[in-house]
Amino acid sequence: MKPPPFEYFRASNPEEAVAALGAHGGNAKLIAGGQSLMPMLNFRLLEPELLIDISKIASLKRIEKGSSGRWVIGAGVRHRDILVSEVLGNSYPILRAAMTHVAHVAIRNRGTIGGSLAHGDPAAEWPMLALLLDAEIEVLGRSGQRMIEAKDFFLGALHTSLSEDEIILAIHLPPAPVAWGFFETARRAGDFALAGAGVLLETQNGKISEARIALLGLGETPIRVYDAEAKLEGENLNSTNRAAAMEAAKAACQPMTDLHASAEFRVHLAGIMTGRSLDAAWGQAIC
Repeated sequence: MKPPPFEYFRASNPEEAVAALGAHGGNAKLIAGGQSLMPMLNFRLLEPELLIDISKIASLKRIEKGSSGRWVIGAGVRHRDILVSEVLGNSYPILRAAMTHVAHVAIRNRGTIGGSLAHGDPAAEWPMLALLLDAEIEVLGRSGQRMIEAKDFFLGALHTSLSEDEIILAIHLPPAPVAWGFFETARRAGDFALAGAGVLLETQNGKISEARIALLGLGETPIRVYDAEAKLEGENLNSTNRAAAMEAAKAACQPMTDLHASAEFRVHLAGIMTGRSLDAAWGQAIC
């Protein structure tokens, strides 16, 4: 299939992109990597009158550490850039691990962080990572610039809190625990995950002082499992609280049955992925 007819405009800066979005009243779409947008155009799921190319905007490709200690990753940074970044690999090793699960090499070479976040697919890695890492998403629109916490950004499947005239500028990552675990499972390599879990742990004196658990592919948005986190903090990881955290993760899921897997099987996988990720993170934390 071929996409519907559209006009094309290449923006030289974010402000030009915002102006073009606003001028077309919701009938324009941004394109950088195009790995989600082009299939949707080809299937006529979207029929914008204008595509705004933001792939050449240099400010969207930055990876830098701010004065507050937070890392700032531009929306135009590609998945492969994260995979090969030593500085991000040292500060957030879970990012590097998760990027190996993003589709296939060709898509990792073209797809962007901003595109994944704006698309808001609950089975994708970046929405879950943003939630797990307590990220803030920096956006620009006609009314100005604002920061959106990840927990407020994802509203439903393929539905975010971005306004029609807003563009993602960057994702801001605060310092995070470096003991991590990440597991996801799919029917075939490169497919969207049937279920996945990410875990971050901080320990003091052999006890878990901070726990973070998030899930992907198990609801209309990525899921942060606060109940499971509370069952772990102040304790070491043992069979009792591990099992309780797995059950809390399963209880937090609201998956749907589709042609790939039943809802019941996805819930079962949520517990398995959570347990494996906990084990990996705990093993690092106590080394």
